[in-house]
Amino acid sequence: MENTGDIPPFEDWHHVHEAVADAYFPHVMRPLAAGAKPHASLGSVDLGSCRITHMALGGEVTVVSEHPGAYGINIPVSGEMKSVIERTEVVSAVGQATACPPNVRTVIPHWNAECRLIGFKIDKDYLRREMDRILDRPGRRLPLQLDLRSDTAQSWLKFLRSTYDQIESNDNLLRNDLMLAQLSGAITTGFVLAAVPDEEPGRFTDRPRVVKRVLTAIHDDPARSWTPGDMAEIAGVSVRRLQQAFREYVGMTPFAYLHDVRIECAHTDLIVSAPPTTVLDIIFRWGITHPGRFAAEYRRKYGVSPSQTLTN
Repeated sequence: MENTGDIPPFEDWHHVHEAVADAYFPHVMRPLAAGAKPHASLGSVDLGSCRITHMALGGEVTVVSEHPGAYGINIPVSGEMKSVIERTEVVSAVGQATACPPNVRTVIPHWNAECRLIGFKIDKDYLRREMDRILDRPGRRLPLQLDLRSDTAQSWLKFLRSTYDQIESNDNLLRNDLMLAQLSGAITTGFVLAAVPDEEPGRFTDRPRVVKRVLTAIHDDPARSWTPGDMAEIAGVSVRRLQQAFREYVGMTPFAYLHDVRIECAHTDLIVSAPPTTVLDIIFRWGITHPGRFAAEYRRKYGVSPSQTLTN
């Protein structure tokens, strides 16, 4: 786990830019006032599938990012923040949050000096699987603005802050990789329950139970030697009908979803294992049979090779 902690005072905006890119997302940052000095503070803790960052820039800047591969949940804790996501303007103040979608251009035209922010970064595939697992209807999307004023949302935000504070203070128990994996799951589950609004009553009375049954079975036993017939039998429909339902409500085939879950399981094992356990030992344990393809997909998803994760 990387923990950037609190970063010393910055000499110039170039150093602020580099620190924010390391702690949160790559971006383009430009100060709005010529000659203004930064008065920024920054801290970040990495839990694997998600990251918590505290930011106060103490100056006026414009920021552009596409949030590659992950959602950026920007939560103002003082001031307000206006964002333009593609062509949609979202203004979030305290008690709200802006959900910046992955791989979509987002512009913050005027980050003012009074705005302090908690940034919650979460891998898009991980969040999608958790939403599919938790919510009644698979395939739902996050709204661009989230209301965090409910008791449930405030409880989640308190949990997020306390987790950050304890890890940032070098709590040895919470810095353990096994604990981090559990915390990542708990924070993500809490986020989905707190931030994703309930559907309108009765709107989805015919929700796709066939999809939910297979999603549950996959999460219960991802290492199983699954066949299309196995999944169709659990769903109680034909293979073709199951494929159609998954594409409609999940956005991918059942086996593509299964493969994503297996990669996440292998990632968790790579974090907590060490030689003489090998990468092949771990991926075969989870039913992954193409090491070369796995290595390429893993590097694309996590930015490092599987062997680097295993030996770190």
